[in-house]
Amino acid sequence: MDAVARSCVAQRTVTVLENVAIARDTFRLRLEDPEMARSIVPGQFVMVRPGPGTDPLLGRPFALYDVARDASGAALGFDVVFLVIGRGTAALAGRRPGDRVVVWGPLGHGFGPPPGRSAVFVAGGIGQTPFLALGRWWLGRASYGAGLFPSDSPAGPFATSATLLYGVRTAALAAGVEDFERAGIAVELATDDGSAGHRGFVTDLLARRLDRGERPAKVVGCGPPAMLAALS
Repeated sequence: MDAVARSCVAQRTVTVLENVAIARDTFRLRLEDPEMARSIVPGQFVMVRPGPGTDPLLGRPFALYDVARDASGAALGFDVVFLVIGRGTAALAGRRPGDRVVVWGPLGHGFGPPPGRSAVFVAGGIGQTPFLALGRWWLGRASYGAGLFPSDSPAGPFATSATLLYGVRTAALAAGVEDFERAGIAVELATDDGSAGHRGFVTDLLARRLDRGERPAKVVGCGPPAMLAALS
């Protein structure tokens, strides 16, 4: 698997298809790159630079949000979601359809096979981004990898359910909730200010489930270090 991962990593300049705000200071960027879209799998990420120049010199790492497909189901590009927090992401937020950006990837390792029972994703801040594609795969609603890391290879039964526990500072920062719901992934929110869902830590939502006797087959977390420490 590692050899395959290294062999398909490439850097190229690609075209922006869409760039839309989906929450406060949060954008979904769709890039035209059929080769990347055919090879990337849930859990991997790409480096994205706003243009072919040298400012900023370094790309920004973004997890695969999902693969974009045409009416026939053929992969035509991929989506990433990002929060504007600095010069690089501010430049990306200003990109329009037809603009060109530099991508490098796919990088990292994909997630393991479906758990066969229920799955719970725990996300804080912008940490929900890897879980849309993962949830769609684990629920049997999409496949990824086109033979490189084939997510549709025999790996036991698909998940019976998937739930996203999603914590943000305030409701205006909750990004992509409708995308998850359309994919059949239940969403429970926690906000610091109580503007939506549970007021408090997102890990409280998981603790409640465990206290009720629920035992998901797999719990996967992505978010700030303090949240991940609480999960461990």
